[in-house]
Amino acid sequence: MKAVLCREPGVLDLVERPSPEKPAPGWVRLAVSHVGICGTDYHIFEGKHPFLEYPRVMGHEISAIVLEAGDGVAMAVGTPVIVNPYLSCGNCVACRQGKPNCCTNIKVLGVHTDGAFCEEIVVPAGNLYAAKGLSLEAAATTEFLAIGAHAVRRSMASAGSRSLVIGAGPIGLGAAIFSGIAGHDVTLLDTSAERLQMASERFGFTSGIVADDGTLDAVKAKTDGDGFDVVFDATGYGPSMEKAFNFVAHGGALVLVSVVKDDIRFSDPEFHKREMMVIGSRNATRVDFEHVADSIAGAFVPVDKLITHRTTLADAPRDLARWAHEKSGLIKAVIKVAA
Repeated sequence: MKAVLCREPGVLDLVERPSPEKPAPGWVRLAVSHVGICGTDYHIFEGKHPFLEYPRVMGHEISAIVLEAGDGVAMAVGTPVIVNPYLSCGNCVACRQGKPNCCTNIKVLGVHTDGAFCEEIVVPAGNLYAAKGLSLEAAATTEFLAIGAHAVRRSMASAGSRSLVIGAGPIGLGAAIFSGIAGHDVTLLDTSAERLQMASERFGFTSGIVADDGTLDAVKAKTDGDGFDVVFDATGYGPSMEKAFNFVAHGGALVLVSVVKDDIRFSDPEFHKREMMVIGSRNATRVDFEHVADSIAGAFVPVDKLITHRTTLADAPRDLARWAHEKSGLIKAVIKVAA
């Protein structure tokens, strides 16, 4: 089968690899249909991922068709599916609590093990969800949107809450979309006026704040001096995460959607006087994937406006390398793998 291999930072090649063998009991062999290109994939290509071993086949935003089911799997050949790329152990403290998204031994397809920039993969049957009538291209957006949907669910913020989403990249837009679906009054904060304009024109997020020296004053003006009931930071930038504490209302919550290697520091008096919650949000669960699929099927998510760039498996080495640097107008790029 054909696969796109990142041999080392900056080097992508279209190669021939052996097709997967017959799936083990409980596993399924899939024909990859579409796969999204994530910020993580760009980081892997650029050599910025801290825990990755090369060479690696990237790709974890996946839609596929069932080719062959292992023993014990009642899944018909030809079934279209959404793939949850988080391979959990099923035994650790997180898995025992029904939180496989933060399994202590988690392996993510395309990061810790080879992913779906290829024609076929094998995954556990429990990681496959019905595509619910979605186009296979739309189904490939489910994983990255589920990150935002999970963060919104983690926030526990009720309808009518004022929310601030920091970072108008794909994950931030996903959080903003699902914050809106939850009935929140959404404001976006970003360093780029261009991205805020795009979010307004494409997705209707007309309330935006450009991050600058006057950000705190702008937050106060937007909220009558109260701050936001819930703040989602999707920047992957430590200083932004630290500043986000200042934007939370008394009794509110800060959800850290992105992760950084840095230590995050904050003022304990400011934290305590607000009696605020700080919530980590990692990956997503079946509940989130199904919520996203239902929301796309119900026309609550404008997938056609999220997908801005398209390519094929053969052209992916050239295009991914270019898009890693040419980000203007880029929200989500999708690789069409199936012929």
